Amino acid sequence: MAKLMTGIPGGSFLVNQIKEEDLFFPEDLTDEHKMILKTAKQFATREVEPNYKAIENQDFDLVVNLLKKAGSLGLLAHSIPEEYGGLGLDKVSKGIVGEQVGSTGSYGVAHSNHTCIATLPITYFGTHEQKKRYLPKLASGEFIGAYCLTEPDAGSDAMSGKTTAVLNESKSYYLLNGTKIYITNAAFSDTFIVYAKIDGQHFTAFIVEKDFPGLKLGPEEKKMGIKGSSTRSVILEDCEVPVENLLGDIGRGHIIAFTVLNLGRFNLGSACVGASKHALKNTVTHINGRKQFGQTLAEFGASKEKVAKMASRIYTAESLQYRTSMLLERALGELNDESDRAETIAGLSEYAMECAVCKVYSSETLDFLVDEGLQLHGGAGFISEYRIEQMYRDSRINRIFEGTNEINRLLLTGQFLKKSLKGLLPYEQAVKDAFLRLSEKEPAVNEDKQIGLVQDLRSIYLVLVELARKKFGKDLETQQEVLMKLSDLAIQLYATESVVFRTRKSTDSENNRTHKHFLMELSVEEAINQAIITVRELDQELLESNTELRDRIFSILLSYQFADSINRNRMIAATIYEQGEYRI
Repeated sequence: MAKLMTGIPGGSFLVNQIKEEDLFFPEDLTDEHKMILKTAKQFATREVEPNYKAIENQDFDLVVNLLKKAGSLGLLAHSIPEEYGGLGLDKVSKGIVGEQVGSTGSYGVAHSNHTCIATLPITYFGTHEQKKRYLPKLASGEFIGAYCLTEPDAGSDAMSGKTTAVLNESKSYYLLNGTKIYITNAAFSDTFIVYAKIDGQHFTAFIVEKDFPGLKLGPEEKKMGIKGSSTRSVILEDCEVPVENLLGDIGRGHIIAFTVLNLGRFNLGSACVGASKHALKNTVTHINGRKQFGQTLAEFGASKEKVAKMASRIYTAESLQYRTSMLLERALGELNDESDRAETIAGLSEYAMECAVCKVYSSETLDFLVDEGLQLHGGAGFISEYRIEQMYRDSRINRIFEGTNEINRLLLTGQFLKKSLKGLLPYEQAVKDAFLRLSEKEPAVNEDKQIGLVQDLRSIYLVLVELARKKFGKDLETQQEVLMKLSDLAIQLYATESVVFRTRKSTDSENNRTHKHFLMELSVEEAINQAIITVRELDQELLESNTELRDRIFSILLSYQFADSINRNRMIAATIYEQGEYRI
Protein backbone atom coordinates (compact mmCIF):
# COMPACT_ATOMS: atom_id res chain seq x y z
CA MET A 1 0.00 0.00 0.00
CA ALA A 2 1.36 3.42 -1.00
CA LYS A 3 2.30 5.64 1.91
CA LEU A 4 2.53 9.37 2.42
CA MET A 5 6.30 9.44 2.59
CA THR A 6 6.94 10.17 -1.09
CA GLY A 7 10.17 12.06 -0.56
CA ILE A 8 8.43 15.11 -2.07
CA PRO A 9 6.62 17.08 0.65
CA GLY A 10 3.72 19.20 -0.49
CA GLY A 11 4.84 22.70 -1.45
CA SER A 12 8.46 21.63 -1.86
CA PHE A 13 8.49 23.05 -5.41
CA LEU A 14 8.63 26.48 -3.73
CA VAL A 15 11.93 25.77 -1.93
CA ASN A 16 13.73 22.99 -3.82
CA GLN A 17 14.56 21.93 -7.34
CA ILE A 18 12.85 18.59 -7.91
CA LYS A 19 14.56 15.66 -9.63
CA GLU A 20 13.45 15.00 -13.17
CA GLU A 21 12.96 11.29 -12.54
CA ASP A 22 10.44 12.03 -9.77
CA LEU A 23 8.02 13.70 -12.17
CA PHE A 24 5.18 12.06 -14.09
CA PHE A 25 3.75 13.33 -17.37
CA PRO A 26 1.42 12.05 -20.14
CA GLU A 27 4.37 10.40 -21.89
CA ASP A 28 4.68 8.11 -18.84
CA LEU A 29 1.19 6.63 -19.15
CA THR A 30 1.00 2.85 -18.87
CA ASP A 31 -0.95 0.60 -21.22
CA GLU A 32 -3.70 0.40 -18.59
CA HIS A 33 -3.88 4.18 -18.46
CA LYS A 34 -4.14 4.33 -22.24
CA MET A 35 -6.94 1.79 -22.22
CA ILE A 36 -8.88 3.85 -19.66
CA LEU A 37 -8.27 6.97 -21.74
CA LYS A 38 -9.61 5.24 -24.85
CA THR A 39 -12.73 4.02 -23.05
CA ALA A 40 -13.46 7.42 -21.51
CA LYS A 41 -12.81 9.26 -24.77
CA GLN A 42 -15.09 6.97 -26.76
CA PHE A 43 -17.83 7.40 -24.19
CA ALA A 44 -17.52 11.20 -24.29
CA THR A 45 -17.42 11.45 -28.08
CA ARG A 46 -19.91 8.73 -29.01
CA GLU A 47 -22.41 8.76 -26.18
CA VAL A 48 -22.40 12.26 -24.68
CA GLU A 49 -21.32 14.75 -27.33
CA PRO A 50 -24.04 13.87 -29.89
CA ASN A 51 -26.61 14.65 -27.18
CA TYR A 52 -25.22 17.99 -26.04
CA LYS A 53 -28.26 19.98 -27.23
CA ALA A 54 -30.71 17.74 -25.37
CA ILE A 55 -28.53 17.96 -22.27
CA GLU A 56 -28.42 21.76 -22.62
CA ASN A 57 -32.24 21.69 -22.69
CA GLN A 58 -32.17 19.95 -19.29
CA ASP A 59 -33.18 16.47 -20.29
CA PHE A 60 -32.17 15.11 -16.90
CA ASP A 61 -33.50 11.63 -17.68
CA LEU A 62 -30.90 11.50 -20.45
CA VAL A 63 -28.18 12.72 -18.07
CA VAL A 64 -29.08 9.97 -15.58
CA ASN A 65 -29.09 7.34 -18.32
CA LEU A 66 -25.65 8.49 -19.45
CA LEU A 67 -24.38 8.31 -15.88
CA LYS A 68 -25.65 4.76 -15.63
CA LYS A 69 -23.98 3.96 -18.96
CA ALA A 70 -20.75 5.42 -17.58
CA GLY A 71 -21.24 3.22 -14.53
CA SER A 72 -21.55 0.12 -16.69
CA LEU A 73 -18.22 1.02 -18.33
CA GLY A 74 -16.48 1.51 -14.97
CA LEU A 75 -16.13 5.26 -15.44
CA LEU A 76 -17.80 6.02 -12.10
CA ALA A 77 -15.81 3.41 -10.22
CA HIS A 78 -12.18 4.44 -10.74
CA SER A 79 -11.67 5.82 -7.22
CA ILE A 80 -13.75 3.24 -5.32
CA PRO A 81 -11.95 0.20 -3.83
CA GLU A 82 -12.54 -3.17 -5.48
CA GLU A 83 -13.98 -4.67 -2.30
CA TYR A 84 -16.84 -2.16 -2.53
CA GLY A 85 -17.64 -2.65 -6.20
CA GLY A 86 -15.10 -0.24 -7.64
CA LEU A 87 -11.97 -0.55 -9.75
CA GLY A 88 -9.48 0.82 -7.22
CA LEU A 89 -7.50 2.67 -9.87
CA ASP A 90 -4.83 5.30 -9.27
CA LYS A 91 -5.18 9.08 -9.25
CA VAL A 92 -3.69 9.26 -12.75
CA SER A 93 -6.70 7.29 -13.99
CA LYS A 94 -8.97 9.63 -12.04
CA GLY A 95 -7.44 12.57 -13.87
CA ILE A 96 -7.73 10.83 -17.23
CA VAL A 97 -11.45 10.19 -16.82
CA GLY A 98 -11.99 13.68 -15.45
CA GLU A 99 -10.27 15.21 -18.47
CA GLN A 100 -12.25 13.23 -21.02
CA VAL A 101 -15.67 13.94 -19.51
CA GLY A 102 -14.59 17.53 -18.98
CA SER A 103 -14.92 18.03 -22.72
CA THR A 104 -18.68 17.37 -22.50
CA GLY A 105 -19.68 20.49 -20.57
CA SER A 106 -22.74 20.05 -18.35
CA TYR A 107 -22.64 16.28 -18.37
CA GLY A 108 -19.02 16.40 -17.24
CA VAL A 109 -20.02 18.59 -14.28
CA ALA A 110 -22.61 16.03 -13.18
CA HIS A 111 -20.19 13.14 -13.71
CA SER A 112 -17.21 14.69 -11.91
CA ASN A 113 -19.32 15.97 -9.03
CA HIS A 114 -20.64 12.44 -8.51
CA THR A 115 -17.30 10.63 -8.69
CA CYS A 116 -15.37 13.14 -6.62
CA ILE A 117 -16.87 15.24 -3.82
CA ALA A 118 -20.14 13.27 -3.65
CA THR A 119 -18.48 9.84 -3.39
CA LEU A 120 -15.01 10.33 -1.90
CA PRO A 121 -16.22 11.44 1.56
CA ILE A 122 -17.71 7.97 1.98
CA THR A 123 -14.71 6.28 0.35
CA TYR A 124 -12.22 7.90 2.70
CA PHE A 125 -14.22 8.53 5.88
CA GLY A 126 -17.11 6.07 5.89
CA THR A 127 -17.41 3.05 8.14
CA HIS A 128 -17.25 -0.41 6.63
CA GLU A 129 -21.04 -0.63 6.86
CA GLN A 130 -21.52 2.74 5.14
CA LYS A 131 -19.13 1.82 2.37
CA LYS A 132 -20.79 -1.55 1.89
CA ARG A 133 -24.22 0.08 1.67
CA TYR A 134 -23.45 3.01 -0.62
CA LEU A 135 -20.24 2.59 -2.62
CA PRO A 136 -21.30 -0.31 -4.88
CA LYS A 137 -24.39 1.64 -5.92
CA LEU A 138 -22.42 4.84 -6.46
CA ALA A 139 -19.87 2.89 -8.50
CA SER A 140 -22.49 1.39 -10.81
CA GLY A 141 -24.63 4.50 -11.20
CA GLU A 142 -27.60 2.93 -9.41
CA PHE A 143 -27.20 5.81 -6.96
CA ILE A 144 -26.18 9.33 -8.00
CA GLY A 145 -24.55 11.57 -5.40
CA ALA A 146 -24.55 15.25 -4.44
CA TYR A 147 -22.49 17.39 -2.07
CA CYS A 148 -24.22 19.93 0.18
CA LEU A 149 -21.95 22.51 1.79
CA THR A 150 -22.94 26.01 0.60
CA GLU A 151 -25.68 27.94 2.39
CA PRO A 152 -27.28 31.36 1.83
CA ASP A 153 -24.87 32.94 4.34
CA ALA A 154 -22.01 30.47 4.05
CA GLY A 155 -20.05 30.28 0.81
CA SER A 156 -16.26 30.55 1.03
CA ASP A 157 -16.71 30.76 4.81
CA ALA A 158 -18.24 27.29 5.00
CA MET A 159 -17.84 27.02 8.78
CA SER A 160 -20.37 29.79 9.29
CA GLY A 161 -23.17 27.50 8.10
CA LYS A 162 -26.36 27.49 10.14
CA THR A 163 -27.77 24.05 9.33
CA THR A 164 -28.30 22.20 12.61
CA ALA A 165 -28.52 18.58 13.73
CA VAL A 166 -30.20 17.54 16.98
CA LEU A 167 -30.33 14.00 18.33
CA ASN A 168 -33.84 12.78 19.09
CA GLU A 169 -34.84 11.48 22.52
CA SER A 170 -34.43 7.83 21.62
CA LYS A 171 -31.00 8.61 20.11
CA SER A 172 -31.93 6.74 16.93
CA TYR A 173 -31.70 9.62 14.45
CA TYR A 174 -30.72 13.25 14.05
CA LEU A 175 -33.14 15.98 13.02
CA LEU A 176 -31.49 18.23 10.45
CA ASN A 177 -32.77 21.75 9.75
CA GLY A 178 -31.41 24.23 7.26
CA THR A 179 -31.06 25.04 3.58
CA LYS A 180 -28.20 24.20 1.24
CA ILE A 181 -27.99 26.14 -2.02
CA TYR A 182 -26.47 25.69 -5.49
CA ILE A 183 -26.38 21.89 -5.10
CA THR A 184 -25.17 20.13 -8.24
CA ASN A 185 -27.09 16.98 -9.25
CA ALA A 186 -29.84 17.79 -6.75
CA ALA A 187 -32.79 16.88 -9.00
CA PHE A 188 -31.71 13.30 -9.58
CA SER A 189 -29.44 12.43 -6.65
CA ASP A 190 -30.07 9.53 -4.31
CA THR A 191 -27.47 10.48 -1.69
CA PHE A 192 -26.43 13.86 -0.31
CA ILE A 193 -23.30 14.55 1.73
CA VAL A 194 -24.70 17.17 4.12
CA TYR A 195 -22.81 19.27 6.64
CA ALA A 196 -24.61 20.42 9.79
CA LYS A 197 -23.72 21.57 13.30
CA ILE A 198 -24.74 19.13 16.02
CA ASP A 199 -26.42 21.14 18.75
CA GLY A 200 -25.54 24.23 16.73
CA GLN A 201 -21.82 23.85 17.48
CA HIS A 202 -20.10 20.71 16.20
CA PHE A 203 -19.63 20.84 12.41
CA THR A 204 -20.33 17.29 11.22
CA ALA A 205 -20.99 15.38 8.00
CA PHE A 206 -23.98 13.14 7.31
CA ILE A 207 -25.07 10.81 4.51
CA VAL A 208 -28.66 11.75 3.68
CA GLU A 209 -30.85 9.81 1.28
CA LYS A 210 -33.41 11.53 -0.93
CA ASP A 211 -36.33 9.61 0.64
CA PHE A 212 -35.51 10.47 4.24
CA PRO A 213 -38.53 12.28 5.77
CA GLY A 214 -38.04 16.04 5.82
CA LEU A 215 -35.87 16.47 2.72
CA LYS A 216 -37.24 18.43 -0.21
CA LEU A 217 -35.83 20.33 -3.16
CA GLY A 218 -36.22 23.90 -4.31
CA PRO A 219 -36.90 24.82 -7.95
CA GLU A 220 -34.25 24.45 -10.64
CA GLU A 221 -31.95 27.45 -10.72
CA LYS A 222 -31.86 29.49 -13.94
CA LYS A 223 -28.15 29.59 -14.72
CA MET A 224 -25.89 31.33 -17.21
CA GLY A 225 -24.14 28.09 -18.10
CA ILE A 226 -23.86 24.37 -17.30
CA LYS A 227 -27.61 24.23 -17.82
CA GLY A 228 -27.56 20.48 -18.35
CA SER A 229 -26.46 19.88 -14.76
CA SER A 230 -29.18 20.20 -12.15
CA THR A 231 -28.70 22.98 -9.60
CA ARG A 232 -31.24 23.30 -6.81
CA SER A 233 -31.57 24.08 -3.14
CA VAL A 234 -31.81 21.19 -0.70
CA ILE A 235 -34.21 22.06 2.11
CA LEU A 236 -34.06 20.15 5.39
CA GLU A 237 -37.05 20.48 7.73
CA ASP A 238 -36.73 18.09 10.66
CA CYS A 239 -35.09 15.70 8.21
CA GLU A 240 -34.66 12.34 9.94
CA VAL A 241 -31.14 10.97 9.49
CA PRO A 242 -30.31 7.68 11.24
CA VAL A 243 -27.40 7.88 13.67
CA GLU A 244 -25.55 5.27 11.63
CA ASN A 245 -25.44 7.80 8.77
CA LEU A 246 -23.21 10.20 10.67
CA LEU A 247 -20.04 10.36 8.53
CA GLY A 248 -16.65 10.53 10.21
CA ASP A 249 -16.34 11.98 13.70
CA ILE A 250 -18.60 14.48 15.45
CA GLY A 251 -17.19 17.98 15.13
CA ARG A 252 -14.74 16.94 12.41
CA GLY A 253 -16.88 17.59 9.36
CA HIS A 254 -14.62 20.42 8.26
CA ILE A 255 -11.77 17.92 7.91
CA ILE A 256 -13.86 15.92 5.44
CA ALA A 257 -15.10 19.00 3.61
CA PHE A 258 -11.76 20.67 3.10
CA THR A 259 -9.53 17.64 2.49
CA VAL A 260 -11.85 16.12 -0.10
CA LEU A 261 -12.08 19.51 -1.81
CA ASN A 262 -8.35 19.23 -2.53
CA LEU A 263 -9.07 16.28 -4.81
CA GLY A 264 -12.05 18.19 -6.17
CA ARG A 265 -9.73 21.02 -7.19
CA PHE A 266 -7.36 18.63 -8.91
CA ASN A 267 -10.24 16.93 -10.69
CA LEU A 268 -11.72 20.25 -11.79
CA GLY A 269 -8.35 21.15 -13.29
CA SER A 270 -8.36 17.93 -15.30
CA ALA A 271 -11.88 18.63 -16.56
CA CYS A 272 -10.81 22.13 -17.63
CA VAL A 273 -7.91 20.69 -19.63
CA GLY A 274 -10.32 18.38 -21.47
CA ALA A 275 -12.70 21.25 -22.18
CA SER A 276 -9.79 23.42 -23.38
CA LYS A 277 -8.77 20.78 -25.91
CA HIS A 278 -12.36 20.58 -27.14
CA ALA A 279 -12.54 24.36 -27.49
CA LEU A 280 -9.35 24.43 -29.54
CA LYS A 281 -10.56 21.64 -31.81
CA ASN A 282 -13.83 23.44 -32.49
CA THR A 283 -11.99 26.68 -33.16
CA VAL A 284 -9.50 25.15 -35.59
CA THR A 285 -12.32 23.50 -37.52
CA HIS A 286 -14.10 26.84 -37.83
CA ILE A 287 -11.15 28.99 -38.87
CA ASN A 288 -10.00 26.42 -41.42
CA GLY A 289 -13.42 26.55 -43.04
CA ARG A 290 -14.25 30.27 -43.00
CA LYS A 291 -12.76 32.67 -45.56
CA GLN A 292 -12.27 36.43 -45.40
CA PHE A 293 -10.34 38.63 -47.83
CA GLY A 294 -9.71 35.65 -50.09
CA GLN A 295 -8.14 33.32 -47.52
CA THR A 296 -9.16 31.22 -44.56
CA LEU A 297 -9.08 32.76 -41.11
CA ALA A 298 -6.46 30.18 -40.19
CA GLU A 299 -3.99 31.68 -42.67
CA PHE A 300 -3.81 35.07 -40.97
CA GLY A 301 -0.82 35.72 -38.74
CA ALA A 302 -3.00 37.03 -35.93
CA SER A 303 -4.97 33.77 -35.95
CA LYS A 304 -1.80 31.71 -35.88
CA GLU A 305 -0.51 33.58 -32.85
CA LYS A 306 -3.77 33.04 -30.98
CA VAL A 307 -3.82 29.33 -31.82
CA ALA A 308 -0.18 28.93 -30.76
CA LYS A 309 -0.84 30.55 -27.38
CA MET A 310 -3.96 28.44 -26.90
CA ALA A 311 -2.01 25.24 -27.59
CA SER A 312 0.85 26.29 -25.32
CA ARG A 313 -1.51 26.96 -22.42
CA ILE A 314 -3.02 23.49 -22.86
CA TYR A 315 0.42 21.88 -22.97
CA THR A 316 1.37 23.61 -19.72
CA ALA A 317 -1.88 22.87 -17.92
CA GLU A 318 -1.71 19.24 -19.02
CA SER A 319 1.86 19.03 -17.71
CA LEU A 320 1.08 20.29 -14.21
CA GLN A 321 -2.11 18.20 -13.95
CA TYR A 322 -0.33 14.92 -14.68
CA ARG A 323 2.56 15.87 -12.42
CA THR A 324 0.11 16.43 -9.58
CA SER A 325 -1.82 13.23 -10.27
CA MET A 326 1.19 11.09 -9.44
CA LEU A 327 2.00 13.11 -6.32
CA LEU A 328 -1.53 12.43 -5.09
CA GLU A 329 -1.24 8.75 -5.93
CA ARG A 330 2.01 8.37 -4.06
CA ALA A 331 0.50 10.06 -1.03
CA LEU A 332 -2.85 8.29 -0.99
CA GLY A 333 -2.37 5.01 -2.79
CA GLU A 334 -5.07 2.66 -1.56
CA LEU A 335 -5.74 4.46 1.72
CA ASN A 336 -9.43 3.99 2.40
CA ASP A 337 -9.67 1.85 5.50
CA GLU A 338 -11.22 3.34 8.63
CA SER A 339 -8.09 2.51 10.61
CA ASP A 340 -5.99 4.63 8.24
CA ARG A 341 -8.00 7.81 8.92
CA ALA A 342 -5.16 9.93 10.30
CA GLU A 343 -2.90 8.94 7.43
CA THR A 344 -5.73 9.53 4.98
CA ILE A 345 -6.30 13.04 6.29
CA ALA A 346 -2.57 13.73 5.98
CA GLY A 347 -2.51 12.35 2.45
CA LEU A 348 -5.52 14.35 1.33
CA SER A 349 -4.01 17.52 2.82
CA GLU A 350 -0.40 17.11 1.79
CA TYR A 351 -0.69 18.55 -1.72
CA ALA A 352 -3.25 21.26 -1.04
CA MET A 353 -0.95 23.86 -2.60
CA GLU A 354 -0.40 21.85 -5.77
CA CYS A 355 -4.14 21.16 -6.08
CA ALA A 356 -4.82 24.88 -5.70
CA VAL A 357 -2.45 25.55 -8.60
CA CYS A 358 -4.24 22.94 -10.71
CA LYS A 359 -7.60 24.56 -10.03
CA VAL A 360 -6.49 28.13 -10.68
CA TYR A 361 -4.19 27.60 -13.66
CA SER A 362 -6.38 25.13 -15.51
CA SER A 363 -9.65 26.99 -14.96
CA GLU A 364 -8.05 30.20 -16.18
CA THR A 365 -6.57 28.30 -19.11
CA LEU A 366 -10.07 27.21 -20.10
CA ASP A 367 -11.38 30.77 -19.77
CA PHE A 368 -8.55 31.93 -22.04
CA LEU A 369 -9.27 29.17 -24.57
CA VAL A 370 -13.00 29.79 -24.86
CA ASP A 371 -12.54 33.56 -24.96
CA GLU A 372 -9.99 33.41 -27.76
CA GLY A 373 -11.96 30.62 -29.44
CA LEU A 374 -15.09 32.76 -29.48
CA GLN A 375 -13.08 35.71 -30.81
CA LEU A 376 -11.78 33.60 -33.69
CA HIS A 377 -15.35 32.55 -34.46
CA GLY A 378 -16.26 36.22 -34.82
CA GLY A 379 -19.97 36.96 -34.78
CA ALA A 380 -20.72 33.25 -35.17
CA GLY A 381 -19.29 32.68 -31.71
CA PHE A 382 -22.14 34.67 -30.22
CA ILE A 383 -24.75 32.43 -31.86
CA SER A 384 -26.01 29.41 -29.92
CA GLU A 385 -25.85 27.25 -33.05
CA TYR A 386 -22.09 27.15 -32.59
CA ARG A 387 -20.67 25.01 -29.78
CA ILE A 388 -18.19 27.65 -28.66
CA GLU A 389 -21.05 29.88 -27.42
CA GLN A 390 -22.12 27.23 -24.92
CA MET A 391 -18.53 26.44 -23.95
CA TYR A 392 -17.93 30.13 -23.22
CA ARG A 393 -20.89 30.24 -20.83
CA ASP A 394 -20.10 26.89 -19.26
CA SER A 395 -16.51 27.84 -18.55
CA ARG A 396 -17.19 30.74 -16.23
CA ILE A 397 -18.31 28.67 -13.23
CA ASN A 398 -14.95 26.93 -12.90
CA ARG A 399 -13.29 29.95 -11.31
CA ILE A 400 -15.97 29.77 -8.59
CA PHE A 401 -16.39 26.00 -8.12
CA GLU A 402 -14.38 24.20 -5.42
CA GLY A 403 -13.37 27.44 -3.72
CA THR A 404 -13.00 30.61 -5.76
CA ASN A 405 -9.70 31.27 -7.47
CA GLU A 406 -9.18 34.13 -5.04
CA ILE A 407 -9.59 31.78 -2.07
CA ASN A 408 -7.19 29.31 -3.66
CA ARG A 409 -4.60 32.03 -4.22
CA LEU A 410 -4.86 33.06 -0.59
CA LEU A 411 -4.60 29.42 0.45
CA LEU A 412 -1.44 28.81 -1.58
CA THR A 413 1.01 31.27 -0.03
CA GLY A 414 -0.79 31.16 3.32
CA GLN A 415 -0.32 27.39 3.51
CA PHE A 416 3.28 27.70 2.38
CA LEU A 417 4.12 30.07 5.23
CA LYS A 418 2.28 27.97 7.83
CA LYS A 419 4.07 24.83 6.70
CA SER A 420 7.42 26.63 6.63
CA LEU A 421 7.01 28.12 10.10
CA LYS A 422 6.28 24.63 11.44
CA GLY A 423 9.63 23.49 10.06
CA LEU A 424 8.06 21.16 7.49
CA LEU A 425 9.85 22.90 4.63
CA PRO A 426 13.47 24.24 4.65
CA TYR A 427 12.31 27.84 4.34
CA GLU A 428 15.21 29.68 6.01
CA GLN A 429 17.92 28.00 3.95
CA ALA A 430 15.89 28.41 0.78
CA VAL A 431 15.49 32.14 1.43
CA LYS A 432 19.24 32.54 2.07
CA ASP A 433 20.01 30.74 -1.18
CA ALA A 434 17.46 32.88 -3.01
CA PHE A 435 19.00 36.18 -1.82
CA LEU A 436 22.43 34.86 -2.73
CA ARG A 437 21.32 33.85 -6.21
CA LEU A 438 19.72 37.22 -6.91
CA SER A 439 22.89 39.01 -5.76
CA GLU A 440 25.11 37.15 -8.25
CA LYS A 441 26.11 39.12 -11.30
CA GLU A 442 26.60 36.15 -13.59
CA PRO A 443 24.58 32.92 -14.00
CA ALA A 444 26.02 29.67 -12.74
CA VAL A 445 28.54 28.03 -15.04
CA ASN A 446 26.98 25.55 -17.49
CA GLU A 447 23.49 26.22 -16.13
CA ASP A 448 20.73 25.21 -18.50
CA LYS A 449 18.72 28.25 -19.64
CA GLN A 450 15.28 26.86 -18.81
CA ILE A 451 16.42 25.34 -15.51
CA GLY A 452 18.00 28.67 -14.69
CA LEU A 453 14.69 30.42 -15.27
CA VAL A 454 12.91 28.01 -12.92
CA GLN A 455 15.54 28.70 -10.26
CA ASP A 456 15.21 32.44 -10.82
CA LEU A 457 11.42 32.37 -10.52
CA ARG A 458 11.74 30.38 -7.30
CA SER A 459 14.31 32.82 -5.91
CA ILE A 460 12.20 35.86 -6.80
CA TYR A 461 9.17 34.31 -5.13
CA LEU A 462 11.06 33.42 -1.95
CA VAL A 463 12.70 36.82 -1.66
CA LEU A 464 9.41 38.64 -2.10
CA VAL A 465 7.66 36.35 0.39
CA GLU A 466 10.37 37.03 2.94
CA LEU A 467 10.18 40.79 2.36
CA ALA A 468 6.41 40.62 2.83
CA ARG A 469 6.78 38.53 5.98
CA LYS A 470 9.25 40.99 7.50
CA LYS A 471 7.17 44.03 6.59
CA PHE A 472 3.75 42.80 7.70
CA GLY A 473 4.53 40.11 10.27
CA LYS A 474 1.39 38.47 11.62
CA ASP A 475 -0.71 41.00 9.70
CA LEU A 476 0.39 39.48 6.38
CA GLU A 477 -2.70 37.28 6.31
CA THR A 478 -4.81 40.46 6.10
CA GLN A 479 -2.84 41.74 3.10
CA GLN A 480 -4.85 39.79 0.55
CA GLU A 481 -3.68 41.85 -2.41
CA VAL A 482 -0.06 41.01 -1.63
CA LEU A 483 -0.73 37.34 -0.90
CA MET A 484 -2.60 36.80 -4.16
CA LYS A 485 0.16 38.40 -6.22
CA LEU A 486 2.78 36.29 -4.48
CA SER A 487 0.68 33.23 -5.30
CA ASP A 488 0.60 34.31 -8.95
CA LEU A 489 4.38 33.95 -8.95
CA ALA A 490 4.11 30.55 -7.24
CA ILE A 491 1.61 29.39 -9.87
CA GLN A 492 3.88 30.51 -12.70
CA LEU A 493 6.77 28.70 -11.02
CA TYR A 494 4.89 25.39 -10.75
CA ALA A 495 3.59 25.69 -14.31
CA THR A 496 6.98 26.60 -15.75
CA GLU A 497 8.86 23.91 -13.87
CA SER A 498 6.30 21.33 -15.01
CA VAL A 499 6.43 22.26 -18.68
CA VAL A 500 10.22 22.59 -18.74
CA PHE A 501 10.86 19.22 -17.14
CA ARG A 502 8.20 17.51 -19.22
CA THR A 503 9.87 18.71 -22.40
CA ARG A 504 13.36 17.80 -21.21
CA LYS A 505 12.23 14.38 -20.08
CA SER A 506 10.40 13.46 -23.29
CA THR A 507 12.82 14.78 -25.95
CA ASP A 508 16.36 13.79 -26.76
CA SER A 509 18.16 17.10 -26.86
CA GLU A 510 17.62 20.72 -25.94
CA ASN A 511 18.65 21.62 -29.48
CA ASN A 512 16.08 19.30 -31.00
CA ARG A 513 13.58 21.91 -32.18
CA THR A 514 10.41 19.88 -31.87
CA HIS A 515 6.77 20.88 -31.50
CA LYS A 516 7.08 20.29 -27.76
CA HIS A 517 10.06 22.62 -27.53
CA PHE A 518 8.16 25.33 -29.35
CA LEU A 519 5.21 24.93 -26.97
CA MET A 520 7.54 25.01 -23.99
CA GLU A 521 9.38 28.11 -25.20
CA LEU A 522 6.13 29.99 -25.73
CA SER A 523 4.93 28.94 -22.29
CA VAL A 524 8.16 30.13 -20.68
CA GLU A 525 8.00 33.42 -22.58
CA GLU A 526 4.44 34.02 -21.36
CA ALA A 527 5.45 33.12 -17.79
CA ILE A 528 8.24 35.70 -17.85
CA ASN A 529 5.88 38.38 -19.15
CA GLN A 530 3.40 37.60 -16.37
CA ALA A 531 6.15 37.56 -13.75
CA ILE A 532 7.32 41.01 -14.85
CA ILE A 533 3.80 42.37 -14.48
CA THR A 534 3.37 40.78 -11.05
CA VAL A 535 6.70 42.07 -9.75
CA ARG A 536 5.79 45.55 -10.98
CA GLU A 537 2.54 45.31 -9.03
CA LEU A 538 4.48 44.37 -5.88
CA ASP A 539 7.25 46.89 -6.49
CA GLN A 540 5.95 49.82 -4.42
CA GLU A 541 4.79 47.57 -1.60
CA LEU A 542 7.90 45.43 -1.17
CA LEU A 543 10.83 46.78 -3.19
CA GLU A 544 10.58 50.56 -2.98
CA SER A 545 13.36 50.87 -0.40
CA ASN A 546 15.65 48.38 -2.13
CA THR A 547 16.23 49.71 -5.62
CA GLU A 548 19.29 47.53 -6.16
CA LEU A 549 17.33 44.34 -5.56
CA ARG A 550 14.44 45.59 -7.68
CA ASP A 551 16.75 46.42 -10.58
CA ARG A 552 18.41 43.02 -10.27
CA ILE A 553 15.09 41.17 -10.41
CA PHE A 554 13.95 43.05 -13.50
CA SER A 555 17.36 42.60 -15.09
CA ILE A 556 17.13 38.84 -14.60
CA LEU A 557 13.62 38.57 -16.00
CA LEU A 558 14.37 40.79 -18.99
CA SER A 559 17.53 38.81 -19.78
CA TYR A 560 15.48 35.89 -21.04
CA GLN A 561 14.96 36.42 -24.75
CA PHE A 562 13.63 34.08 -27.43
CA ALA A 563 14.67 34.56 -31.03
CA ASP A 564 12.31 34.31 -33.98
CA SER A 565 9.20 33.99 -31.80
CA ILE A 566 6.79 34.91 -34.59
CA ASN A 567 8.06 32.11 -36.81
CA ARG A 568 8.01 29.72 -33.83
CA ASN A 569 4.36 30.53 -33.15
CA ARG A 570 3.49 30.04 -36.80
CA MET A 571 5.13 26.61 -36.73
CA ILE A 572 3.10 25.68 -33.65
CA ALA A 573 -0.08 26.74 -35.43
CA ALA A 574 0.90 24.80 -38.55
CA THR A 575 1.20 21.60 -36.52
CA ILE A 576 -2.15 22.20 -34.82
CA TYR A 577 -3.79 22.86 -38.20
CA GLU A 578 -2.31 19.66 -39.60
CA GLN A 579 -3.59 17.63 -36.66
CA GLY A 580 -6.92 19.46 -36.52
CA GLU A 581 -6.63 19.54 -32.73
CA TYR A 582 -4.21 19.59 -29.82
CA ARG A 583 -2.34 16.30 -29.84
CA ILE A 584 1.10 15.38 -28.49
